[in-house]
Amino acid sequence: MQIQVNAHNHIEASEARNVWARSVVEGAMAHLADSVTRVEVHLSDESAGKGGAAALRCTMEARVNGLPPVAVSNDATGMDAAVNGAVHKLVRATAHALGRADKHAHDERALPSDDADTGDGDGEFVPSRAPF
Repeated sequence: MQIQVNAHNHIEASEARNVWARSVVEGAMAHLADSVTRVEVHLSDESAGKGGAAALRCTMEARVNGLPPVAVSNDATGMDAAVNGAVHKLVRATAHALGRADKHAHDERALPSDDADTGDGDGEFVPSRAPF
């Protein structure tokens, strides 16, 4: 599973932050690593250049084998809360998408063969009659 971290222009570039974000995602998504090929993490400052409290957003997108991408976002006042909230949402959304895919994947059903015995002795299928 590849993990790519991107930061908005208003967020100071830091290799330590990128390594930390990768480790958070790897730890949380480890049990889904066989189904997920790539996770993209986008960090942005929604209040950049504006007054008021900091509003950081972490958006994550997981590329799941055979399914459309799963994307989530989380807003928080700190980077730690934004990333941890987004990864929690991503794990739930990805597991839900995989569960839905498994639910709709049907095994082939065995159809009755033409030579199956129906109990009337001659081996031919006779539809049942309604009781009314």
